[in-house]
Amino acid sequence: MTHKYSSFLAVALFSVCLIQPILAQSASPATEKYTLEDKSFVWDLHDLYPDVKSWEEKRVKISARITRLGDCKGRLGENSAVLASCMNKITGVYKDLLKLYTYAFLAKDTDLANSKFRERSSLAQTLLVQFGEAVSYVDPELVSIESTKIHTYLKESLALKEHDFYILNTLRQSKHILSPKEESIIAALQDTMSTAASAYEVLTNAEIPWPEVTLSDGKKYRLDPSGYASNRGSPLREDRELVFNEFWETFQNYKQTLAITLEGQVKKDAIMAKIKGYSSSLEQALAEDNIPREVYEALVSTVNTKVSSLHRLIGLRQRILGLDQTKYYDIYPSVISIDKKYSLEETKLLTIEALKPLGKDYINTFTEAVNKNWMHVHPIQGKRSGAYVMGAAYDVHPYILLNFDNTLESVSTFAHEWGHAMHSLIANQSQPFTKADYSTFIAEIASTANEVLLFDYLRKNAVDDQERLYYLFKELSQIRGTFFRQTQFAEFELAIHTLIENGGALSGDKLNKIYGDILKRYYGHNKGVMDIDDLYAVEWAYIPHFYRNFYVYQYATSISAAYFLTDKILDGSPEVQQNFLGILQAGGSDYPYKILMNAGVDMASSEVYEAVIRRMDMLMDEVELILGK
Repeated sequence: MTHKYSSFLAVALFSVCLIQPILAQSASPATEKYTLEDKSFVWDLHDLYPDVKSWEEKRVKISARITRLGDCKGRLGENSAVLASCMNKITGVYKDLLKLYTYAFLAKDTDLANSKFRERSSLAQTLLVQFGEAVSYVDPELVSIESTKIHTYLKESLALKEHDFYILNTLRQSKHILSPKEESIIAALQDTMSTAASAYEVLTNAEIPWPEVTLSDGKKYRLDPSGYASNRGSPLREDRELVFNEFWETFQNYKQTLAITLEGQVKKDAIMAKIKGYSSSLEQALAEDNIPREVYEALVSTVNTKVSSLHRLIGLRQRILGLDQTKYYDIYPSVISIDKKYSLEETKLLTIEALKPLGKDYINTFTEAVNKNWMHVHPIQGKRSGAYVMGAAYDVHPYILLNFDNTLESVSTFAHEWGHAMHSLIANQSQPFTKADYSTFIAEIASTANEVLLFDYLRKNAVDDQERLYYLFKELSQIRGTFFRQTQFAEFELAIHTLIENGGALSGDKLNKIYGDILKRYYGHNKGVMDIDDLYAVEWAYIPHFYRNFYVYQYATSISAAYFLTDKILDGSPEVQQNFLGILQAGGSDYPYKILMNAGVDMASSEVYEAVIRRMDMLMDEVELILGK
């Protein structure tokens, strides 16, 4: 859930941001039969509305309330009472609108083929856009009021306390807020400005003729993005080589079209930054949450000095897989396999045990919540794949979508998503609505911490070395994918934005060159660590996150903060345990960088990122100790 502090206008894009980003790979849709009547596996949307009729009645009322939000236009500076009344009116509509959207969104995702569900979701999305347009005057009007008057209002009015952070943050960005007319135009153009991302989604998911391959099991597989993700880790080398070659060759055939869509996105970012008075797209992206540029620079710099640890991991995998030379298509298969399945009830109990270092209060809250009907657990025909948490219904509770299939990956995803749910639950309990929604910058800390604690518990309680190795490599794979890979993406994203901002252009060949050079540097191609074929340099076209302006680096910062904190929590530090809980309780009441600083975590320091490397090296030391027996 990405919180845009800078403007109410951001809600026009809210549907893109509501789903918590996940680190676990999305599961493919399954056909396993679980009836929706089995209430132990299905969330209860009655907590939101008793029925569709009630939802529709509320939608009509909210629509009418949105039209009346213009009544406050031109009045925000009259006095503190009027300002408080207007802010309460606006945020009240917003809160009810998010609840309305949540109901429609969740229902749609359990049955994507249901036209009624999709229609309700579309109606709710339309209201979000209308809301953004209706309140487009707020920020320009706030910054037009003398700052001394605003500060006087904030001092004399207790009713404005829950709005003070938003108001002060708006003043902070005053030089980047345009006139009411200009902001209204931008609000109206939000849908249009997402065209590049929409075109990319349609092209890659629906219109590219993805190839079919026959693998060693004699079965045919369609290599669309989902099919690729399901088969790239095949234990048979010839199968995964075939999967890689056919999949990336298909992307290569469309690289020029995909270069146009990505260039369109990057140009949009650059134009918006220029219009808003920022020096670059990166500056604008960081400014929304008031993140110092030094955070981005410290992350990239530290990772680049520590790629030897990634190379060491590749060497360990090569050793166990018995390869003479590691190829890029060797990065995904499990090096250790165990036949172990977990029931949902076992998963709950396992997670409770693993999370005990977070303290009694956390466990009590989690134990109570996890046994309520807040989850849609199993895959069913027509359900959205993957996993997410929807925590936008402030007065209700978070909802968790899973596609639980009894594997360790499902257990890890369960722990991960419940980290998000606990973050939302605790923030909503601790903060008023206006300060509860937390930034993407800290959104992955609780979820990743849960996974770290889970794997630490599993590793320490493994029955033998084989099982221990299995858990060790699962965690090492997560570090590779979340810390190194996302930072690699961040480097690429900065490079292409800088190129466009300096008057350059993007083509398929240019993007392949930029991405390929970074990929080869990270994986030690020129050092003989991993051989990377130029065919695979088109991987940039596979990453949808590049259509979300400087988003991916936050995965890497979050896992770094999570390791920095959990290492100390596992050492038994009650102070750090409380600091961790303080991050969750803070919600969006302050800038995320400051929230972390208050918890003793300086994201502009290399020390935080080095914590990941220390953990990684420790895990690899344990691997080598086992292999040396």
